[in-house]
Amino acid sequence: MKIRITKWVYTIGLIIIGLGGPVQTALAHGEKALEPFIRMRTIQWYDVAWSKQQFKVNEEVTVSGRFHVAEDWPVSVPKPDAAFLNVSTPGPVLIRTERWLNGKPWVNSVALQPGGDYEFKIVLKGRLPGRYHIHPFFNLKDAGQVMGPGAWLDISGNAGDFSNEVRTLNGEIVDMESVGLFNGIGWHLFWGVLATAWLLWWVRRPLFISRYRMLQAGMEDELITVNDRLIAKVVLAAVPVAVLAINAVTVNRYPNAIPLQASLDQVLPLSAQVNAGQVDAEAVKAEYIIAKRMMIFTVRVNNRSDKPVQLGEFNTANVSFINPELPAASQVSTIEATLRLDDNTPIRPGEERTISVTAQDALWETEKLDGLINDADSRVGGLLFLYDSESGERYISSVSAAVIPKF
Repeated sequence: MKIRITKWVYTIGLIIIGLGGPVQTALAHGEKALEPFIRMRTIQWYDVAWSKQQFKVNEEVTVSGRFHVAEDWPVSVPKPDAAFLNVSTPGPVLIRTERWLNGKPWVNSVALQPGGDYEFKIVLKGRLPGRYHIHPFFNLKDAGQVMGPGAWLDISGNAGDFSNEVRTLNGEIVDMESVGLFNGIGWHLFWGVLATAWLLWWVRRPLFISRYRMLQAGMEDELITVNDRLIAKVVLAAVPVAVLAINAVTVNRYPNAIPLQASLDQVLPLSAQVNAGQVDAEAVKAEYIIAKRMMIFTVRVNNRSDKPVQLGEFNTANVSFINPELPAASQVSTIEATLRLDDNTPIRPGEERTISVTAQDALWETEKLDGLINDADSRVGGLLFLYDSESGERYISSVSAAVIPKF
């Protein structure tokens, strides 16, 4: 009977957990670790949703949504010239089968354009049963991970039933869970034995102090014997020959092979998906009242559309502050709070209005966003969502402003 390595790994893991006693479930993946100005002013996620949150082993689930690359990119963070979209999981509980960016299949890293909006989709397949907290995230070169909104996924079924079969270029169907396993183990053992034998050959004799005394006594020629030189020459000649010979055998056995790809994809941002230029919002200033955990924005809105609009949501670092008086406001973020406006009447077509927007909640502290007042780059950023009062059409503006703390 064919025994899958995943089944053994899973069983050993359960034994270790059982011996170790109760284990606390991890509820986060470091999404609060980065400085607030990086989380708020780099990748701004929105409309992130999961196709389902309960499924079985071997079933697929899709996470999709959009993100905006902030124009006010922090000067201390390298530009997103190379970024990789992935999913943060507590181990190999899922496998990624597809990844799309702006409707195009996407494999490599990508160069993102500040100011651009992108639409993404990732298809995942259940691998290990359990309950897991999962995030999409962007890995920015030289900057780190910027997490998107997380969700709890419940995977049911039997881990031993998992199958990951793919069709090769030659038309052969192989199981990615076991193909090449014994070959890999064999080569690790071969090189491990060779390295251990080489090491033991030299350490079998007295070391350090004895050899130091021989050097001091002028007996350095006796430290390396004729056999030492002979074995060294054999190893020096045999290792390259073995590597070249085995490489030739591998090339002959797998003539149609594609090397690992290291290119950088160029995917243009969405063109007019956010109705740029029709409704503009600008954050004039921002004040954070520490004792009340309250951020107050002064926002200037210019409505150049032909319909009245209202401000419905402020989204930053996976936290959404929602205007409760606007039913059309988005409700897709996993963490929500209340947004208050000093003037909630619709902004008429052609009108420019300056309004005071208050986002007050303990989330500023619990999500560690209030730490921005201690940063060298003390600026707040996020997305403002404005809605057409008649049809519910949405307009998005990326805003940022220097934060003035009030004690």
